[in-house]
Amino acid sequence: MSSVKLLGMGNPLLDISANVPQDVLDKYGVKLNDAILAEEKHLPLYEELVASHEVDYIAGGATQNSIRVAQWMLGGDEYAGSTAYIGCIGDDKFGEQLTASAAADGVQVHYMVDKETPTGTCAVLVNGGERSLVANLAAANNYKTDHLHGDEAQALVSAASLYYSAGFFLTVSVDSMVEVGKQAAEAGKTYCLNLSAPFIVDFFGEGLDQVFPYCDFVFANETEAAGLGKKRGWGEDVSAVALKVASLPKASGTRPRIVVFTQGSDSTVVACGGVVTTYAVEALEKEKLVDTNGAGDAFVGGFLAGLLQGKDTAACVGAGHYAAREVIQKSGCCFPEKSLFTFA
Repeated sequence: MSSVKLLGMGNPLLDISANVPQDVLDKYGVKLNDAILAEEKHLPLYEELVASHEVDYIAGGATQNSIRVAQWMLGGDEYAGSTAYIGCIGDDKFGEQLTASAAADGVQVHYMVDKETPTGTCAVLVNGGERSLVANLAAANNYKTDHLHGDEAQALVSAASLYYSAGFFLTVSVDSMVEVGKQAAEAGKTYCLNLSAPFIVDFFGEGLDQVFPYCDFVFANETEAAGLGKKRGWGEDVSAVALKVASLPKASGTRPRIVVFTQGSDSTVVACGGVVTTYAVEALEKEKLVDTNGAGDAFVGGFLAGLLQGKDTAACVGAGHYAAREVIQKSGCCFPEKSLFTFA
């Protein structure tokens, strides 16, 4: 446990991924390139996918995906056991599958187990290389700060120097995020947040405002960035929004906040200290694109792997681009056995 350097906190979900025709999306009222929480009308979707489509089960949840990718990018014996993850699962086969998948990827997990609620699932609807996510949080929604206060969780928090949560965890435990953020700020460690989805920006702004002061790095894609700008009255220009987020009040004054907004195949935007820098994305042949699900999570995982090694922003962005490029050539957030990326 003392070897842990990166700790993720989030909503562990088992992804149920399938290629579906447009009429399935229409039937459940979901849009491509979106992520939503399941409502009553969406609950039959999971059984329908399993009954009527060829599905893949993949250890998922945005934060867990990024931690898995970071461990993969770090590679080598030197970084064995460097990553860990906290969240809540059910006492069931899906929970066992999540635990086994994380272990296979070299991630230490310390799950809270809810014996009354099933493990959360996420329907990943893939259509034409694009995807829509419908998350049924179930047990993931029941994470409690009491678990964070346990000896094993506190040992992980103390050991880590880098912390990451996707914005989805704001729907579950803002208190846990603030608590770890405060500890990071006081100890001069690094805390990172991803906006994750437009609905987080639209409906969980109060939680965002509680966590933003502790954020050393903020990630988002262009849709989330524009949505935040629109919601806050900053306009929808991605670079302008990045500068605004970078300049928000910060609990730790030891270093400026860095804001990283990806834009799919367009250049990645980075804002820090009043300056915007863009980084081009290497083009991928369309026939190699399989599934954009997990691209953003993979980018963050690569970026975090660079941060753990003390690399500069340009190198971290390069690692993020590599990881995302690898993942979108596979179904779900999966990657080759070994990363071939070389950190400069």
